[in-house]
Amino acid sequence: MNVRVRYAPSPTGFQHVGGLRTALFSYLFAKARGGKFYLRLEDTDQSRYNAEAEADLYESLRWAGITWDEGPDVGGPYGPYVQSKRLELYKQYARQLVEAGHAYECYCTPARLDALRQEQEKNKQPLGYDRHCARLGDSERSVLKARAAYDDREPVVRFHQTSEGDTTVEDELLGSISKANSDLPVDPVLLKSDGFPTYHLAHVVDDHLMETSHVLRAQEWLPSAPLHVQLFQAFGWQVPRYVHLPLILGQDGQKLSKRHGSTSVRQFREDGYTAEGLVNYLALLGWSYDDSREFFSLKELEQVFSLNKLSKSPAVFDYKKVEHFNGHAIRQLTIQELKALLKPELTNFSDAELDGYLPLVQERLKFLKDAREALGFVHRAPSTWVREDFVPKKLDEAAAIAILEAALPLLVGVETRDDETNEAHFRARGEELGYKLGDMMQPLRVAICGGKVSPPMFGILRLLGTAEVTKRVRAALAFLKS
Repeated sequence: MNVRVRYAPSPTGFQHVGGLRTALFSYLFAKARGGKFYLRLEDTDQSRYNAEAEADLYESLRWAGITWDEGPDVGGPYGPYVQSKRLELYKQYARQLVEAGHAYECYCTPARLDALRQEQEKNKQPLGYDRHCARLGDSERSVLKARAAYDDREPVVRFHQTSEGDTTVEDELLGSISKANSDLPVDPVLLKSDGFPTYHLAHVVDDHLMETSHVLRAQEWLPSAPLHVQLFQAFGWQVPRYVHLPLILGQDGQKLSKRHGSTSVRQFREDGYTAEGLVNYLALLGWSYDDSREFFSLKELEQVFSLNKLSKSPAVFDYKKVEHFNGHAIRQLTIQELKALLKPELTNFSDAELDGYLPLVQERLKFLKDAREALGFVHRAPSTWVREDFVPKKLDEAAAIAILEAALPLLVGVETRDDETNEAHFRARGEELGYKLGDMMQPLRVAICGGKVSPPMFGILRLLGTAEVTKRVRAALAFLKS
């Protein structure tokens, strides 16, 4: 089988991480099977179309490393890949269903449909269309058609759905799922009066014409799947292989939403996530390679991904865990890769400074945006301190002053020696004074960086150099003696 898989979002809002996971799984499946992955825009709801959302779609996928073989921006043999540019095709296939008796034109006005809904609510009846236009005789239909033409109003096209029997959906993950046709929506609209198709018609026509072999989508589409199967059958087309992916939930068991935290890919980027970390984590939401391995590059995922490792159960999005994956991804970057990611943020740092300081902070970064705060001391000397911060445990302020004064001679030429040599000097001086190395470093760290937490001190001393660190230590001593 020639594998052709698509990601077909509606450009109505910024890319959700759930959508990115669907795109990722579709992309990985195509890559693992040597197939094609294509992108299609389902923009038939023109009232909700957002050009910024479309741009965000392309940007988010490319940021994640997901590329497509065919799509709106790159073309391909099955284009156009934007549904609003395929309207005549949908009209053609809607007419085909009408002529075959699988659909019919409905002339009901919005006023009649609203009155029908109110009557059903009043009588506590199931809501839905009453098939009024399906039962019209030829003369009645001609009258309504003429009236609609006079009012310059186009009819909608409804699917003529049977209410008898069952429809079975064959799902590669969930198996055979049957649903009574009487439980499905009654004669849903396929073509709206404005000439735009509904999702049901458009995606069925497109998946057939674009020779889609597998449809990977969220399980929230499962209730509509029997209708889609019926449409394929009405056309006499082969049904693609469905894979309804497990939902992504928050830790409260509800569908992941903004109340749980960041949900858009854009927000994760702004929060300092790497593409590698987020993609790695998303790949494990509903899929696993084995019971132990958790870290993968995108290239590795392309080689090992398979549908039989998918889970049927919902996946829980754990913000602490994705933070863990992001920190791991940052630590796997080369300094040059990390520098390229941080340079737009750290515009006041030279290349030489980044080459020197980034190795000191890389291990501690959980998010890319943390680098600015972690390196804040480089160009900004402390101007005020908390006196208690200078004092090591079991010592007093006088000891902190003595340590800083003892450090001053050791700082001379600090940039000319390697970190191991500088550490040996401080350790030896501390032993002479009766202090541990940690006790020696705390007042120095506070004096130079402004707080009790900092990157490795000997690297800082070497990079800042004698003049700068001496100036900061003398300022701290003046503060403590004031």
